[in-house]
Amino acid sequence: MCEMNLKNENLYYIGGVVRDELLGKESFDIDLTYQGNAIEFAQTLPDAEILQINEPFGTVKIKLDGEEIDIASTRSEIYPQKGHLPKVNNIGCSLKEDILRRDFTINAMAKSTLTGEIIDYTSGLEDLKNKKLRVLHNNSFIDDPTRIVRGLKFSVRFGFELDEHTKKLQDKYLQSINYDMSYKRLKKELVETFNLNLWTAFEKFVNEGIYKLISPQEFTLPQNNLEELIKKYKPTFPWIVYVGLLPDISNLPLTKTEQKIVDDYKKILNQVQNDKNISDFEIYKAFEGVNLETILMLATVNPEITGRYLDKLRHIKPEITGKDLQEIGIAPSPKYSEIFDFILNEKLKNPALNKTQEIELVKKFYLIP
Repeated sequence: MCEMNLKNENLYYIGGVVRDELLGKESFDIDLTYQGNAIEFAQTLPDAEILQINEPFGTVKIKLDGEEIDIASTRSEIYPQKGHLPKVNNIGCSLKEDILRRDFTINAMAKSTLTGEIIDYTSGLEDLKNKKLRVLHNNSFIDDPTRIVRGLKFSVRFGFELDEHTKKLQDKYLQSINYDMSYKRLKKELVETFNLNLWTAFEKFVNEGIYKLISPQEFTLPQNNLEELIKKYKPTFPWIVYVGLLPDISNLPLTKTEQKIVDDYKKILNQVQNDKNISDFEIYKAFEGVNLETILMLATVNPEITGRYLDKLRHIKPEITGKDLQEIGIAPSPKYSEIFDFILNEKLKNPALNKTQEIELVKKFYLIP
């Protein structure tokens, strides 16, 4: 934990930073909570520069000793609409009230910036020791179903398991899901979970029925493990290689690029899945202009074809250009597309072809002697 000079009897490290320190892991997010009003507290600091204030949530960003620091007021929340963002109903509440609004006991511990004392109202230390994930109350998943995905993330990150009661609450919720939820929030948790690129996470996601948070349609785990492929080819969006395999993810707020990845997967799927005698030329044309993520998704149904394209075919490029065709007497026309496909097909058969040989092939088959 990054220790700071900012110390006060009402100021605490809280949440993940405390958990990670106790687990001996490096933490990149330093969460600070002030028992009381953090904005008023920040305004009393003589050497602090106020950078940003969020009055409704009681948070403040300051600059102190050249470092930017976020401080949150202790607050309690209610969920007027289950599954959606909570509403703050008391800023400056007790530390215990603030802690009890959190997700799992291992994320509900605080550490005094003044004395270093660990404050543990929910037996989080015991759960850390026993490698258990336990919610703080029975309505936890009803209030915020994205906590189910958070639990999955922590499970695979730390090697923890849901305690028996929490698992029962999860299973019960997944049998009667309220689909009126914050899908923006759900997407954020899915991105964080599957960008870890752990096949064990996807196994749990499917086998425990967590995927039904997105869509109720039945889905079975693919046979081909994607983890090593993602490590090898390093796609920009690992998470969608996993989640995009589901029958319907239209509830998630996708970017244009993410939507294209999914649409292309569905468009090409039948061809790759059913055509066992597909030629190199057909493979090349099917994958041309398609995102890497789409190709990796298709590896779950035909790893031979996708592997051949990624490792060999995609590196083959004809050298001939439209300018070359004009120079040998072929005027620009729709015929160019046919010629380029012809040369591509020949080059796929013989990648050693050079530009001169490509031009000779065009002369032979497209120029009348």
